Amino acid sequence: YVRFHLISPLIQQSAENIVLFDTFVNILSHNLGEPAYEADVAQLEYKLVAGEYGLIIRVKGFNHKLPLLFQLIIDYLSDFSFTPAVFEMITEQLKKTYYNILIKPETLAKDVRLLILEHGRWSMIDKYQTLMRGLSIEALSAFVAAFKSQLFVEGLVQGNFTS
Repeated sequence: YVRFHLISPLIQQSAENIVLFDTFVNILSHNLGEPAYEADVAQLEYKLVAGEYGLIIRVKGFNHKLPLLFQLIIDYLSDFSFTPAVFEMITEQLKKTYYNILIKPETLAKDVRLLILEHGRWSMIDKYQTLMRGLSIEALSAFVAAFKSQLFVEGLVQGNFTS
């Protein structure tokens, strides 16, 4: 089991940055779908999660091939690229995701509660409005470059691994 948290102070600076981060993580997951398929067949699991303060990379499975899967994820992260069609598809999916959160009373109530309790939190309404105003491909590219330049990493490795 390997878990790394790539933390960046950039994410929480604005609602736009949070939306750009969500877009980035979704595009990265989309890009990894085909190359990581063989790992899935070999019973290796991975998950990319857009955490509040950074990207969480979780990888688990048999230890002899796990570093290869982790390296694949890191390679795609470092050489991040996307097409305008993928960008449009992911932003449309995010619009639906944010909207679905806003129309469910229990998830909206949780968001409002956390907005009251946590300092510097951006509401789902802020994120949805930012996304509806539109994002540009250039803004995403600039955000990703800034994100990768301002990272702190925390990691946990458990299991039958050598140093």
